[in-house]
Amino acid sequence: MKESFYRTAMLLGEDAEAILGSAHVAVFGAGGVGGHCCEALARCGVGRLTVVDAACVKESNLNRQVVAEKATVGTPKAEAMKRRAEAVSDAVVIPVCEFITRENAADLIPDDVDLVIDAVDNVTAKLALISECARRGVTILSSMGAGNRLDPTLVRVSDIKKTHTDPLSRVMRKELKARGIESVTVCWSEEPPKAPLFEAPDAEARRQTPASVPFVPAAFGLALAAEAVRLILEKRRDRNEDI
Repeated sequence: MKESFYRTAMLLGEDAEAILGSAHVAVFGAGGVGGHCCEALARCGVGRLTVVDAACVKESNLNRQVVAEKATVGTPKAEAMKRRAEAVSDAVVIPVCEFITRENAADLIPDDVDLVIDAVDNVTAKLALISECARRGVTILSSMGAGNRLDPTLVRVSDIKKTHTDPLSRVMRKELKARGIESVTVCWSEEPPKAPLFEAPDAEARRQTPASVPFVPAAFGLALAAEAVRLILEKRRDRNEDI
């Protein structure tokens, strides 16, 4: 067993190293939520990570994103995530610098993936990912709204049917139901979103850019990673796979 895995194995079991080391997780979005999720998965020993994000690091990302450093401003987030994850783990990271659309979602989800993490902030992209995973029977965990919130202790993981308070969850429930999808596991917050005190001064930002702090997106990402690890181990152990 690798020395870096000792502390993890004490809680997850000695077989977890081999199971997670053979797993492949695709993370869509390497921002405040997705970046923390990727790093936690890498540190847990997940062997392969496909990271999909077409955006580049901006100075406004420095307050909350693990890929954001002064030295990485202007760097594609997927590439920055590869360097960070491989600096702290033995994970093999495949960076994909593309935006997710209805047309390319099927091609961007790897054929051999064990689990998909949706950490994008675009409803159309989220629906495309969830719909494609439902079609293929691939497990997906989806992040709901992490912006405009301050309390990381109110982050929850549940079926989307149990969500409340969150405007994005409400929209997603309606849109998924229209597509015949009644159930998907999501990460969400019980905290009502707060109104920003003023608009973002970034001229390139969307008019309704959400406010954000370091701790809530991080809590979302870590919660998603914890659920992903739990599901991968549970599924492999239930199948009694000989890793």
